[in-house]
Order: sequence, then C-alpha cells, then structure tokens
Amino acid sequence: MVSLKIAIAGTRGIPARYGGFETFAEELSTRLAARGHEVSVYCRDAGETSGSVHRIVLPALRHKYFETVSHTLLSALDALRRDFDVVLLCNAANAFVLPLLRAARIPVAINVDGIERHRRKWNVAGKAVYAIGESFSALFANRVVADADVIADYYRQRYGIEPVMIPYGAEFPSEEDNDVLQRLGVEAGNYILYVSRFEPENNPLEVVEAYEKLHGAPKLIMLGAVSYDHALASRLQSRASDSVLFPGALYGRDYRTLQRNALIYIQATEVGGTHPAMIEAMASGGCVLAHDTPENREVGGDAVGYFKLRPSQTLSGTLSECLESPAMRERMRFAARARAGERYGWTAVTDAYERLFEAIAR
Repeated sequence: MVSLKIAIAGTRGIPARYGGFETFAEELSTRLAARGHEVSVYCRDAGETSGSVHRIVLPALRHKYFETVSHTLLSALDALRRDFDVVLLCNAANAFVLPLLRAARIPVAINVDGIERHRRKWNVAGKAVYAIGESFSALFANRVVADADVIADYYRQRYGIEPVMIPYGAEFPSEEDNDVLQRLGVEAGNYILYVSRFEPENNPLEVVEAYEKLHGAPKLIMLGAVSYDHALASRLQSRASDSVLFPGALYGRDYRTLQRNALIYIQATEVGGTHPAMIEAMASGGCVLAHDTPENREVGGDAVGYFKLRPSQTLSGTLSECLESPAMRERMRFAARARAGERYGWTAVTDAYERLFEAIAR
C-alpha cells in the first residue's frame, strides 16, 4: 500500500468530544497513521494532539445553522494549498465544497451519514440544505460512502449511483474500570444507560417518560448533552431525580466503563445509519434495546430487542420484559458481542477505507 497524504474534514475534530462522526474520525485517523499514512484532521477547537495525526484547527461561526458549513468552507480553502492525495468529507451538509475540491483536482470521498434532512430539528431551510447536499454528493464526489445498506439503497434508488458501503467499527480495549460508577452513585450491572446527543429525533424525553412508567427499576443514566435546543434541555432537567441521572457528555474511560457495566442499553435514535454508540454497546457485551428502524435492525439483527415510540409507545413494556428475564438478557449479550465482532471490527473498516483512498487517489 502506497503511503498517502489524507485529510478528514467536516467533523468537530479530534479527540472525540461530541458524536459519532468525531469518534469515527479519531478511530480511523489514528489507525491510518499507524499504517504509515500522513493524516490530518480539521478541528474546530484547540486540544491535545492524537498520536501521529496532525490536527488543523480553524474557526467556525457558533450557530446552529452555520457552524458546520462555515468550518468546512475554511477547511476546504485550506486544503487547496496542502497537496493532499485524498480528502474524506463527512456529512452530506458539507457537500457544497465538493465542486471547489474537484476543480482543484483533489480526489474526494464523502461519508453522507444518514438521511439527515429527516431530522426533526431542522426547519425548511435546513432540510433543503441537506437535500441539496445529497445531490451534490452524488454529482461531485469521487465516491459516496454509506455506513449502512439502507442508506446505500436510498442513494442507488434516488440518485442512480453506486455507493461503497463501509460501516463504523466498535472495539473495547482491555482495561480496568475507572471510578465513574462510584462518582455517579450506581452499581455495576444495576442501571439502564442511554447515550446520545439530546435532540428531538434521538428521543431523550420519550425515553425518560417510558422509564417513569416502571416501578422499582434500576436507575436510568442519560448520557449526553444539548447543543442548541434549550427548551428540550429545560424539559429534560425538570425530570432529573435520584433515579434519573444527567451527568452530561462523558468520554474515554468514563464512557467505556458505563457501557461495559450497564444492565440494559437503550438506542432511541430514529435517523441515521450505523450509530457508533449502539455497536459499541453490542461490542461491550451489552443487552441492547433499539428503536425499531430499518437502520437499527440492519445493525442489531436478531441480537437486539426492539421497541416503537410512534404511533404507540412500547418501550416501557419492552424494558419490563427485559428486566424480568435474566436469561433473555444473557442470550442477547452473547449474541450482540458476537455480531459486533463479526461485522464491526475497526481493522476491516480501516482496510476498506485504505483501499478506497488508494483507488480514488490513483
């Protein structure tokens, strides 16, 4: 494999302190760098270096609708002068810079994520940006990358292109738990865990409401934070109690310790492709309950339990059933770990991106 000069743009940067794309950028970039490639990741905030990966820090307009696009535009302009062999762009909303990069003869792959215009947080203008981004991705990228077959099928049918399907990876290092359980006042194997940004389409309020219908259930840890929806933040904080904990967004060993020791993990997202937190819960041997969407079923298969939130809500019943059956939980844990190991290893993901980058750079 020829050593390549690679840039990753369109995320908040590394180290991962926000969401799935940031985790993806950190995991992929460090592995590519370890294989001898020269890798740069565009970042929005100052921070520590990540091994041999080069961080390029550029400003952004801190606004719900302009933060991502403003930073990506500056990243694309900066990339024009750095002689990259290939650029990996993340998020279909950033596809507006593709014509600029292609005009400069820089090969570009774009990971479009899910069908983002379906997110409830976007107004008409926001949805239009994503619709245009989908079209630009199909027209101007050297290759479109989908992280799930459901998303790849959408682009085939709607735009007549052939995306390359590369999922996310999930691996938990062998390490000792840290003291986060003691800090939060919970016991290993005796709490329910939710992990996601607190946004409407991730249904954090609906999860709390379903939990509150249970009697005598273990504590619920709502791991995440709000970016811009302050009304949702207020409604969530009003539900905080001795049983419903909001520790904020935690990363690194705190996050991994909580994943490994959860009795049940809840994935309530309704938009997106392969959600990193879900496959990480599976890889850690978690008993996973997921919102019944085509994307989540593709990831979880028969190893995961499913619930609905609309038009009727079945999460309370699914949780009760799972809490009452240790044998069911153990079967799900074994199946989830096996499925994650077979399908979502970072080595295979890195291999696939390495082959893709070599092909389009050539």
